[in-house]
Amino acid sequence: MSALERAIMVTSDCPYRRTFHSDQGWAYQMRNYVNRLKEARIFQSMSRKGTCLDNSVMENFFGLLKQEMYYGQTYHSFEELERAIRRYIEYYNKHRIKAKLGWLSPVNYRLRYAAA
Repeated sequence: MSALERAIMVTSDCPYRRTFHSDQGWAYQMRNYVNRLKEARIFQSMSRKGTCLDNSVMENFFGLLKQEMYYGQTYHSFEELERAIRRYIEYYNKHRIKAKLGWLSPVNYRLRYAAA
């Protein structure tokens, strides 16, 4: 629950609908957990049993993160690794263009098509 509370706090100023995606682990199905997500107006999404493709978007992101900023690098502390991950997420969302998004970054894609 403390990790969930931290995630709620960190994303509280998000202008978009927040989604919490997980597998069907028992912890994510607990009444307190589900109710807290509802209270925070966070949409809960769960992978279907035996369907690994439901999580493919996040698996793809983590694969890219590891490939582009982790493999071959040595981080000497948790704080250093955390800073590198935060920088990568900022880069990925705001600057890294994708062919599937019309050569826009994810943020620019959302901004362009959110008003449409």
